[in-house]
Amino acid sequence: MRRVVRQALQIAVDACVLSLAYWLAFLLRFEFQIPLQMLKRAVFLWPYVVLFEYALLALSGTTRFAWRFVGLREAAQIFRVFALGTTAIVLVRFLSAALQDRFAYLQYALVPLGTTLINFVLGFLGITGVRVLRRLLAERKEQQTRISGGSPPIPTILVGAGQAGAMVAKEIATRPDLKIDPIGFLDDDKSKLGSVIHGVRVLGTTSDANDIVNKYDVRQALVTIANAPGPVIRRITTQCQAAKLTVKVIPGLFEIVGGQVNLSRIRAVAIEDLLRRTPVVLEDNAIRHVVRDRVVMVTGAGGSIGSELCRQVCRFRPACLLLVERAENALFEIHRELSGQGFEFPVVPLIADILDEGRMRTVFSRYAPNVVFHAAAHKHVPMMEWNPSEAVRNNVLGTRQIALLANEFGAQEFVMISTDKAVNPSSVMGASKRAAEKYIQACGDHTSKTKYLTVRFGNVLGSAGSVIPIFQRQIAAGGPITVTHPEMRRYFMTIPEACQLVLQAAAMGQGKEIFILDMGEPVRIVDLAEDLVRLSGLALEDVEIRFTGVRPGEKLFEELSVADEHADKTRHPKIFVGRQRPVPLEDIEKPLIAARSAIESNDENAIRHALSLLVPEYRPHPRTESPGAASAGSEAKSSPGRNTAPLPTARDVT
Repeated sequence: MRRVVRQALQIAVDACVLSLAYWLAFLLRFEFQIPLQMLKRAVFLWPYVVLFEYALLALSGTTRFAWRFVGLREAAQIFRVFALGTTAIVLVRFLSAALQDRFAYLQYALVPLGTTLINFVLGFLGITGVRVLRRLLAERKEQQTRISGGSPPIPTILVGAGQAGAMVAKEIATRPDLKIDPIGFLDDDKSKLGSVIHGVRVLGTTSDANDIVNKYDVRQALVTIANAPGPVIRRITTQCQAAKLTVKVIPGLFEIVGGQVNLSRIRAVAIEDLLRRTPVVLEDNAIRHVVRDRVVMVTGAGGSIGSELCRQVCRFRPACLLLVERAENALFEIHRELSGQGFEFPVVPLIADILDEGRMRTVFSRYAPNVVFHAAAHKHVPMMEWNPSEAVRNNVLGTRQIALLANEFGAQEFVMISTDKAVNPSSVMGASKRAAEKYIQACGDHTSKTKYLTVRFGNVLGSAGSVIPIFQRQIAAGGPITVTHPEMRRYFMTIPEACQLVLQAAAMGQGKEIFILDMGEPVRIVDLAEDLVRLSGLALEDVEIRFTGVRPGEKLFEELSVADEHADKTRHPKIFVGRQRPVPLEDIEKPLIAARSAIESNDENAIRHALSLLVPEYRPHPRTESPGAASAGSEAKSSPGRNTAPLPTARDVT
């Protein structure tokens, strides 16, 4: 009943507005002295014109617009309706003039064209105006409710007065639940200074943040710049934090669809935002050709990279996705996540160890995967210094086994995930990954059915055991934050970006390539730690950053390509391909036999020596430091006859 009453009221208002516009047009045309003859014609035409105009509005769907949300798009639609109606009325006017000798009553349609044009203007303004007025009243009521009820809105400055900023301001005006009071915009384009966007004025540039905060009592800043790169977010965050503002962002703001933004996802700035890179553009058709309707296997499917690869693969609808993982809990989580999304293809969880040849042979025999993404690996540098046998077993021998099974069971493509620590390695982990790279590059001779390729990249943000969550725990505990060296630098990218580029590389591979991802510029670990302190709302003086010294196996700088490996451009701007002559497979198999023998005899020195034969640039270092030495800062010696290594701590994950 309430809805019927509201619709009837809207019809009545529209009819009154159209009638008022009609009569005002005559009054203005005749300067408020309408001749009697013309008055008769006006009275005669009045109901026909109003009904005709309202019918056009109804047929075009204009009357169904929610009045409180009317905007430029709706106003343009109303304008088109009145333009069409006026054109039709003018045509009727000329037709009546031509036929009035045959049909005398057509003389009543002969009104001055001026009245028709004035009616067009007034009708458009009136119909649009009542809707805009309704919206303004609704917004005012919401603002009053926002002020009087619940927690007060937070005075907020919007940073970025472009298209995205305008959409955010518009959305805020209709969302009192957001508790945001937009005080104004900051924008470094000085030509926008003083302009008003959806009722929000551009008050100054980001360098004016401090003055504006003091003047308007602003408490938080919301970054409203679509596609803002990491350096821009970092600069804005630094300027706003200097003005004592809480800085927030809208994840996915670059994904503006249909002029709408999702403000329900507003959150505080994270470290990923400060390192934000341009969104990856993929060749979807090429990737679809590799994955679509194929059986895809992902080893290490429960890990950070493996699980994200599974998510990305699902976008391209494989025939079947095989999740190979030896950690039951990790496998359970990723399988539950993917199986709950209602994909039409099966997602099969397989608890399996890549070192278990019998189990893996059964998996390959039963499912015959077409594409294998090999992400299973040990990755922590200090852990592999402690356990070199496991590094070689898992990263080298395990990779070899999966690669051989892929060829034996007819997989079309094998993609190994590698790391920048494989370049000129100084650690067991890096050397084991470099050995695996060499083996994969040596595979795929003319008799092979499988294309073998490697994708190499640096650190990813948010992976299990990565530096960021450890730093965050240290900050929460009050410090200190432990960093190995003030000049320690690493390449970083997000996990989704890395996995998207892995798929892109898989679509480009011809076999035996080592693809190298563009990691951007390396980041100082100490800068990362300082950023995390600031993002935690603390001053740098509040948390100690302690430098503990470079550990065995660590390098100050990671590299992305080896000395004789020429990184050439590919058709994708973020992917390079390393050109290096493959080592003959038999030259790799011989040291592998020695490595396997050393593992069986548990001779760690022999394992390291075998690695140096596989990777000549790797120079094993003696492990003479006792586990307690680094943490205590003493010069304790290792016990005789015992291989020891320093105890891994949070600082080792760099």
